Amino acid sequence: MLIIGVLLLLIYGKNLIERQAFKDISNTFTEVYNDRLVVEGYIFQISEKLFQIQKLVDHCDLGYDYSKVVDEIATHEESILSIVENFEATKLTDQENSLLTDFKNIIVNDLSIKNYNLLFSDSSGVNQAQVKIYDQKITQARKDLDNLSKIQLEEGEKLISKAKVQINRSQIWAQFEVALLIVLIVVLFLLLFRKSEEHTGMIS
Repeated sequence: MLIIGVLLLLIYGKNLIERQAFKDISNTFTEVYNDRLVVEGYIFQISEKLFQIQKLVDHCDLGYDYSKVVDEIATHEESILSIVENFEATKLTDQENSLLTDFKNIIVNDLSIKNYNLLFSDSSGVNQAQVKIYDQKITQARKDLDNLSKIQLEEGEKLISKAKVQINRSQIWAQFEVALLIVLIVVLFLLLFRKSEEHTGMIS
């Protein structure tokens, strides 16, 4: 009976471990979605907004009504910062945090255009030097985004590898449970066989 008790305890313990394993696997895939796939969507949205800003800056000499261009750029920047806030709410690595901080500083401090005359005026035309500075800052911001995107891929692969390990471990525990059940059946069979023999011996 002691052996049966030990086997039942092992099976119960295995079930507790397996429950935790499934919880860990679920958490891992949730993390892949919330902190990697969703974030990649944020990066794409930010990149699109950044492209719109660069287009407004670089095409400042075209026949376009630029009377509201500063407001348009500001609107895109506000939208970017709003997305960045959502990005910051996810689980960030130290490298992500550093890149995101650098990117945010570029948007807030370097790309904020207070006066359109900094870029273009009817008297002197395009301020090539200033446009070049903005383009350089936008290029730097894009590099930050590219590096952030690479991190999503790397971290996503790590999480998937972690999930595979957890799944393999769960399969091993499942095999262990089958082995325990087989041993339990054999022990029960031997006990019943022994009792049957004792009963037969008593009759004879």
